[in-house]
Amino acid sequence: MSLEVPARPPEGDEPGKGSGLTPAEGSSKSPRWRRPLAYLAVAGPGLIAANAGNDAGGIAVYASAGSQYVYRTLFFMVLVTVGLVVVQEMSARLGAFTGKGLASLIREEFSVRLAALAVACLLLSNVGLVVSEFAGIGAAFELFGVSRYISIPLAAAVIWALVLFGSYRYAERVFLVMTLAFLAYPVAAILAHPHWKAVAVNTVLPHFLASKDFIFVGVALIGTTISPYMQLYAAAGVVDRGIGPEEYRLQRVDVVGGALFANIISIFIIIAAGATIGGMGPLSSAKEAAEALRPVAGAGAEILFGLGLLGASALAGAVVPLSTSYAVSEAIGVERSVSRRFSEAPLFLGLFTAQVVIGAAVALLSNNLIRLLVGTQVLQGVLTPVVLVFILVLANRRSLLGDAVNGPIFRRVAFVSVLAVATLSSVYLVQTVLGLFGLA
Repeated sequence: MSLEVPARPPEGDEPGKGSGLTPAEGSSKSPRWRRPLAYLAVAGPGLIAANAGNDAGGIAVYASAGSQYVYRTLFFMVLVTVGLVVVQEMSARLGAFTGKGLASLIREEFSVRLAALAVACLLLSNVGLVVSEFAGIGAAFELFGVSRYISIPLAAAVIWALVLFGSYRYAERVFLVMTLAFLAYPVAAILAHPHWKAVAVNTVLPHFLASKDFIFVGVALIGTTISPYMQLYAAAGVVDRGIGPEEYRLQRVDVVGGALFANIISIFIIIAAGATIGGMGPLSSAKEAAEALRPVAGAGAEILFGLGLLGASALAGAVVPLSTSYAVSEAIGVERSVSRRFSEAPLFLGLFTAQVVIGAAVALLSNNLIRLLVGTQVLQGVLTPVVLVFILVLANRRSLLGDAVNGPIFRRVAFVSVLAVATLSSVYLVQTVLGLFGLA
């Protein structure tokens, strides 16, 4: 999915400026024929941010969930979908009604220490995500017979050069087309002839397992679906496009629709994997993950999967570290632009470079790239509650949003969603700590 990093947010612009809509065009009184055009004018940030989870790490987690537990995680994905809709909506609403990104809001509304905590969690979370993207590049090339010790360093150098010399937006289009291979999963799920009654039952009724491995996968599903990075992008994308209160009614459709579309694809990945490789346990290679596409591509399943994995990984391999650099620079209040030289934006460009180097280096050190992909999504899931708490508190502040503040029902749903994510992450952390001492 295209993840174009927004340019420096236009601070001080009037709400709605740059959106291509006048308030009348975005209102409920506009002619019916204009409404689809109005939606198309503001659609984008919510759809793109939600679908960001279907990258290398996301595909690995969803396929692994189907491989290990067949359809058992489907009900869990329904709950995660509700959480994603709620969180994405709050993030986009904050951007639309304040005209500021989440990093700026956290810096202005909280103490320096709390803002530093949020930035630290974002930085650590996104570095883990960058690692997963380079692991995805390595896994994709291994399907084509190229060693990761060649592909990962080369990819890191190419991505770094493309971004710094201003030509990444052209390569991005190629990577985006490659990711369309993953749209074959819904077809694969149908052609695999899953047990549809079992699919339905596991979707509407919980079939959880009280095991550390199941919780591990659950946290990974949260991390790859409700990533802190996506929330920052959702708010920044709305601000960058000048979407204000007048257009937000349509933007909400984009947010909800994007979240639902992304997770429907994710659910089909789990179904396809469950029907084809379900019960074989944790995935150990990209080749095993590619088997879920065999009903569609036959002998070409590995090539189809490899192309999609490579495109998604390369696309996010540049955008994720860039988004981190934008967010951290925004929070601190320093220059942030890819058009600047190192001497003009040392923190911004230095952070981008450091993330690419660290991501590639850690990916090279792993013996099991698929396990690394899943593991980095668990890190996302552990850190996600911290960022979600900030978003929830901000969206509940009437002094910030006025009448657009969370309503009573929405506030309760949002609180339960954040609490559920935090509880599951906490359980996993406690189990991990106890395991270190041989107590679990």
